[in-house]
Amino acid sequence: MIEEIKGLDSKEYIHLKDAIALITVLIAGADGEIDTKEKDWAKKITDIRSYTLPDGLKKFYEDVGISFQDRLDHYIELYKGDIEGRNKAISDRLAELNDILPKIRNRELAIALYESLLSFAKHVARASGGFLKWGGISSKEEKLMNLDMIDPLEEQ
Repeated sequence: MIEEIKGLDSKEYIHLKDAIALITVLIAGADGEIDTKEKDWAKKITDIRSYTLPDGLKKFYEDVGISFQDRLDHYIELYKGDIEGRNKAISDRLAELNDILPKIRNRELAIALYESLLSFAKHVARASGGFLKWGGISSKEEKLMNLDMIDPLEEQ
Protein backbone atom coordinates (compact mmCIF):
# COMPACT_ATOMS: atom_id res chain seq x y z
CA MET A 1 0.00 0.00 0.00
CA ILE A 2 1.25 3.47 -0.77
CA GLU A 3 2.04 5.87 2.04
CA GLU A 4 -0.34 8.60 0.81
CA ILE A 5 -3.46 6.51 1.30
CA LYS A 6 -3.58 6.10 5.05
CA GLY A 7 -6.56 4.73 6.91
CA LEU A 8 -7.19 1.61 4.82
CA ASP A 9 -6.24 -1.94 5.55
CA SER A 10 -4.62 -4.04 2.82
CA LYS A 11 -7.90 -5.68 1.76
CA GLU A 12 -9.59 -2.28 1.35
CA TYR A 13 -6.62 -0.97 -0.61
CA ILE A 14 -6.72 -3.95 -2.99
CA HIS A 15 -10.45 -3.36 -3.45
CA LEU A 16 -9.73 0.29 -4.26
CA LYS A 17 -7.10 -0.71 -6.83
CA ASP A 18 -9.43 -3.30 -8.37
CA ALA A 19 -12.04 -0.59 -8.88
CA ILE A 20 -10.10 0.61 -11.93
CA ALA A 21 -10.36 -2.79 -13.66
CA LEU A 22 -13.99 -3.15 -12.54
CA ILE A 23 -14.89 0.25 -13.96
CA THR A 24 -13.24 -0.75 -17.23
CA VAL A 25 -15.30 -3.95 -17.45
CA LEU A 26 -18.51 -2.13 -16.47
CA ILE A 27 -18.18 0.70 -18.96
CA ALA A 28 -16.44 -1.09 -21.83
CA GLY A 29 -18.83 -4.01 -21.52
CA ALA A 30 -21.99 -1.90 -21.38
CA ASP A 31 -22.73 -2.67 -25.03
CA GLY A 32 -22.09 -6.38 -24.53
CA GLU A 33 -18.58 -6.56 -25.95
CA ILE A 34 -15.28 -5.40 -24.51
CA ASP A 35 -13.07 -4.70 -27.49
CA THR A 36 -9.30 -4.45 -27.67
CA LYS A 37 -9.41 -0.69 -28.23
CA GLU A 38 -11.26 -0.18 -24.95
CA LYS A 39 -8.89 -2.43 -23.01
CA ASP A 40 -5.82 -0.80 -24.54
CA TRP A 41 -7.13 2.69 -23.86
CA ALA A 42 -7.92 1.86 -20.22
CA LYS A 43 -4.37 0.54 -19.79
CA LYS A 44 -2.97 3.66 -21.44
CA ILE A 45 -5.02 5.96 -19.18
CA THR A 46 -3.73 4.09 -16.14
CA ASP A 47 -0.15 4.47 -17.40
CA ILE A 48 -0.57 8.17 -18.20
CA ARG A 49 -2.07 8.86 -14.79
CA SER A 50 0.91 7.20 -13.14
CA TYR A 51 3.08 10.13 -14.16
CA THR A 52 0.76 13.10 -14.75
CA LEU A 53 -1.37 13.33 -11.63
CA PRO A 54 -0.45 14.85 -8.26
CA ASP A 55 1.81 12.64 -6.13
CA GLY A 56 -0.75 10.68 -4.11
CA LEU A 57 -2.81 9.80 -7.15
CA LYS A 58 0.27 9.28 -9.31
CA LYS A 59 1.58 6.65 -6.89
CA PHE A 60 -1.85 5.03 -6.67
CA TYR A 61 -2.06 4.67 -10.46
CA GLU A 62 1.54 3.41 -10.58
CA ASP A 63 0.49 0.72 -8.13
CA VAL A 64 -2.68 -0.05 -10.11
CA GLY A 65 -0.65 -0.34 -13.31
CA ILE A 66 1.53 -3.12 -11.94
CA SER A 67 -1.30 -5.65 -12.04
CA PHE A 68 -3.93 -3.84 -14.13
CA GLN A 69 -3.85 -6.12 -17.16
CA ASP A 70 -4.02 -9.28 -15.04
CA ARG A 71 -6.88 -7.90 -12.93
CA LEU A 72 -8.73 -6.71 -16.04
CA ASP A 73 -8.40 -10.13 -17.70
CA HIS A 74 -9.53 -11.78 -14.44
CA TYR A 75 -12.66 -9.66 -14.20
CA ILE A 76 -13.50 -10.03 -17.89
CA GLU A 77 -13.37 -13.81 -17.44
CA LEU A 78 -15.21 -13.74 -14.10
CA TYR A 79 -18.06 -11.60 -15.40
CA LYS A 80 -18.46 -12.92 -18.93
CA GLY A 81 -21.95 -13.73 -20.08
CA ASP A 82 -25.10 -12.04 -18.83
CA ILE A 83 -24.65 -8.27 -19.23
CA GLU A 84 -27.32 -7.28 -16.71
CA GLY A 85 -25.99 -9.73 -14.13
CA ARG A 86 -22.44 -8.50 -14.71
CA ASN A 87 -23.45 -4.85 -14.39
CA LYS A 88 -25.32 -5.58 -11.15
CA ALA A 89 -22.44 -7.58 -9.66
CA ILE A 90 -19.85 -4.94 -10.58
CA SER A 91 -22.09 -2.11 -9.39
CA ASP A 92 -22.45 -3.90 -6.05
CA ARG A 93 -18.66 -4.30 -5.80
CA LEU A 94 -18.11 -0.63 -6.63
CA ALA A 95 -20.75 0.40 -4.09
CA GLU A 96 -18.47 -1.10 -1.43
CA LEU A 97 -16.20 1.91 -2.05
CA ASN A 98 -18.78 3.93 -0.11
CA ASP A 99 -17.35 2.36 3.05
CA ILE A 100 -13.73 2.59 1.89
CA LEU A 101 -13.22 6.09 0.44
CA PRO A 102 -14.32 7.95 3.61
CA LYS A 103 -11.67 6.02 5.60
CA ILE A 104 -8.85 7.70 3.69
CA ARG A 105 -7.43 10.15 6.21
CA ASN A 106 -6.41 12.75 3.66
CA ARG A 107 -9.84 14.06 2.65
CA GLU A 108 -8.51 16.06 -0.32
CA LEU A 109 -6.83 12.93 -1.68
CA ALA A 110 -10.02 10.89 -1.15
CA ILE A 111 -12.03 13.48 -3.09
CA ALA A 112 -9.42 13.61 -5.86
CA LEU A 113 -9.46 9.80 -6.04
CA TYR A 114 -13.28 9.75 -6.29
CA GLU A 115 -13.13 12.35 -9.07
CA SER A 116 -10.41 10.37 -10.85
CA LEU A 117 -12.70 7.30 -10.86
CA LEU A 118 -15.43 9.34 -12.57
CA SER A 119 -12.96 10.74 -15.07
CA PHE A 120 -11.55 7.27 -15.75
CA ALA A 121 -15.05 5.94 -16.50
CA LYS A 122 -15.64 8.77 -19.00
CA HIS A 123 -12.33 8.10 -20.74
CA VAL A 124 -13.18 4.41 -21.12
CA ALA A 125 -16.64 5.31 -22.45
CA ARG A 126 -15.10 7.53 -25.14
CA ALA A 127 -12.64 4.84 -26.28
CA SER A 128 -15.00 3.19 -28.73
CA GLY A 129 -17.99 4.42 -30.70
CA GLY A 130 -18.97 7.69 -32.26
CA PHE A 131 -17.51 9.07 -35.47
CA LEU A 132 -14.93 6.64 -36.91
CA LYS A 133 -15.28 4.60 -33.71
CA TRP A 134 -13.76 7.36 -31.52
CA GLY A 135 -15.17 9.80 -29.02
CA GLY A 136 -18.77 8.66 -28.95
CA ILE A 137 -20.48 7.45 -25.84
CA SER A 138 -23.29 4.94 -26.24
CA SER A 139 -26.50 5.39 -24.28
CA LYS A 140 -25.67 2.25 -22.29
CA GLU A 141 -22.23 3.60 -21.37
CA GLU A 142 -23.65 7.00 -20.52
CA LYS A 143 -26.09 5.39 -18.12
CA LEU A 144 -23.23 3.80 -16.17
CA MET A 145 -20.31 6.22 -16.51
CA ASN A 146 -21.44 8.55 -13.72
CA LEU A 147 -20.82 5.67 -11.30
CA ASP A 148 -24.01 6.46 -9.39
CA MET A 149 -23.35 3.49 -7.10
CA ILE A 150 -20.45 5.42 -5.52
CA ASP A 151 -21.50 8.26 -3.24
CA PRO A 152 -19.87 11.61 -4.03
CA LEU A 153 -17.30 12.86 -1.56
CA GLU A 154 -17.37 16.47 -0.56
CA GLU A 155 -15.12 18.66 1.50
CA GLN A 156 -16.08 18.78 5.14
